Amino acid sequence: MLTVSFPAAAMGTNCYVVARERGSECVVVDPGIGVTDQLEHVLAELDLKPTAVLLTHGHLDHTFSVTPVCGGTIAAHIHEDDRYRLVDPYAQLGPQLRGMLEQSFGKAATWQESEKVVSIHEGAPLELAGLTFGVTHAPGHTEGSVMFTIDDVPQGLDDATAASVTSTVVTGDVLFAGSIGRTDLIGGSAEAMQRSLRDKVLPLPDSSLVLPGHGPATTIARERATNPYLQGLTS
Repeated sequence: MLTVSFPAAAMGTNCYVVARERGSECVVVDPGIGVTDQLEHVLAELDLKPTAVLLTHGHLDHTFSVTPVCGGTIAAHIHEDDRYRLVDPYAQLGPQLRGMLEQSFGKAATWQESEKVVSIHEGAPLELAGLTFGVTHAPGHTEGSVMFTIDDVPQGLDDATAASVTSTVVTGDVLFAGSIGRTDLIGGSAEAMQRSLRDKVLPLPDSSLVLPGHGPATTIARERATNPYLQGLTS
């Protein structure tokens, strides 16, 4: 599996491009703030054609570039419980953050919803770009936060990691290396996050490579052993 990741221009959100191989269709996961130029470079260099956008949740730092990336021709996929956030994600921002974005990009904050949006839910895998993406609903950071699972691993892993992983999970802001997503924003819930960590994250196999919404990749084995937010939970 071919996987390319790079951070957005703000908030360090990881954007992922996932494909079977060079010259094939691909899926773009979480196109955040200011990623379009870098994304175009990656697509051109690897001769990839986007066939869908997957969103781990509806916060603006993960969805900012969804409309230009979709371009009216491909669909954005988001959990049904976060679907409302794509109508106007700026409505969830406070004045300070809105002002920061306007200062960074030199224009007033505006939003245009993607023309094609598909609501997804747990138990209905997505067959996209020759890959199967499992959908795991894991609320807590937002109501509709999801993790995407793939029964494959990226090319180019170091030898030690490649020997220890057999599958991949894109966790968005549910799970990071050594931490978890915050639960104090609109739609967040500490109680729901605890349930998601216990019932959705801990049952994942140790051999899962974790591609988080922010920060470096990790593994479920490493997080199970060292992540303080997973300690004391039992699946």
